[in-house]
Amino acid sequence: MSNIRGARARARIEVTAAIKDEARRQLAAEGAAKLSLRAVARELGMVSSALYRYFPSRDDLLTALIVDAYDTVGSAAEGALAPAPDPRDHVARWVALCEAIREWALAHPHEYALIYGSPVPGYTAPRDTVGPAARVGTALISIARDARDAGRLTPPPLADELRPEALRLTAEFAPGMPPASVVALVAAWSQLFGLISFEVFGQFHRVVEERDAFFRQSVTRLAHGVGLGH
Repeated sequence: MSNIRGARARARIEVTAAIKDEARRQLAAEGAAKLSLRAVARELGMVSSALYRYFPSRDDLLTALIVDAYDTVGSAAEGALAPAPDPRDHVARWVALCEAIREWALAHPHEYALIYGSPVPGYTAPRDTVGPAARVGTALISIARDARDAGRLTPPPLADELRPEALRLTAEFAPGMPPASVVALVAAWSQLFGLISFEVFGQFHRVVEERDAFFRQSVTRLAHGVGLGH
């Protein structure tokens, strides 16, 4: 009986993977707004009722794709932290992490667009996406936290009018960190994805030619803005 259950579990995993692979193909061809369970079932030679046993709705399938994308880019970011030749070189670790995110985005533009592009009409992300979505931000915070612990983080100036918001952000996302650094981290996080989005979505076409060097210098300046390398 256990062998039968094991075979069923493996079959379910394989079918689930096939459904998501076909859905990603449709994302690339049609965009997330046109993703259709019926179309996925048709391409896989399944009846719609069979596919619904795996994903009861389009939103369930979208959520699975979104979680996978966040987890994949999160793994890329976290993996970039591990091989640092000098863990005390926090700027180098920051740049390596940012470059890993950019490399993933350029290799997976449609999945990047799904999580960092325009919202999908009619879709509201459930709380299942919150943890995976936080992985990149958590990795960035970890570099600043390591720098603080090593006495090598210099918080930037903080406007008085922003202090209440800085305290809220710190309590929610990075307890124990200097509030000024947390505000700078949030700004750097948004600017990082602005840089990547401009490249992925073609806004740098005929503007920036040496994109590797441009990106490296830009994220190095973001690191300095957070207070790393001082």
